Amino acid sequence: MDKKYAFVSDLHANLEALQAVKPKLEGMQVFVLGDIVGYGADPGPVLRWVMENSVVQVQGNHDYAVGNERYEWLNTSAAFAARWTKERLDARELNYLKELPVMKKLKLDDYRVLLVHGSPEDPLHEYVFPETHQSLFDYYLEKYECDIIAMGHTHFPFSFTTNKGVLFNPGSVGQPRDGDPRSSFAILELEGGAPVVQHIRTDYDITGASRKIYEAGLPKFFGDRLYQGH
Repeated sequence: MDKKYAFVSDLHANLEALQAVKPKLEGMQVFVLGDIVGYGADPGPVLRWVMENSVVQVQGNHDYAVGNERYEWLNTSAAFAARWTKERLDARELNYLKELPVMKKLKLDDYRVLLVHGSPEDPLHEYVFPETHQSLFDYYLEKYECDIIAMGHTHFPFSFTTNKGVLFNPGSVGQPRDGDPRSSFAILELEGGAPVVQHIRTDYDITGASRKIYEAGLPKFFGDRLYQGH
């Protein structure tokens, strides 16, 4: 049996996107790289699915904002959505978001894997792209003594291999920003001699997800951008 692990990130309370992705995750352990909530209209159902179906989670900046009532570094629209989200979660759910670790290191088979939302150096806020951070990739792998680093936050999928390891971003399930509106996640395969990252895109009911955003009174832009993938 292949050793495959699913990595999802930036679900952003988009239940329709999650529902389209779920069948493709069956039979695999699921790892969540943060921003479970924020922007979208279904924070409760999406968060509860994560709580019940994933094995490891790290905290994203929107999760932190909602769980800790700290909105000062979010833009006006994102802060509005975070406050809206907080009012729709119960105490147990809010505490779950608050207590999520900002970084998690684990062993998958014989590989040392680091999970973080932003970057190893700034877990909540730094955006890591190969074109801006490639020179730091070996530094990250060495400093944090790992073979694989999985990151989210940018909503842009990528995978990059150096002579010291593999770094990847599964992209965003709930709000892709790379110009492709389809939901994005990744499968990490650890059998066959070297780690392999497979990026998966999935169509979902964008109309339904955006309509919920409009009807909830959330900023209209959050619904509009789902169609555009940016």
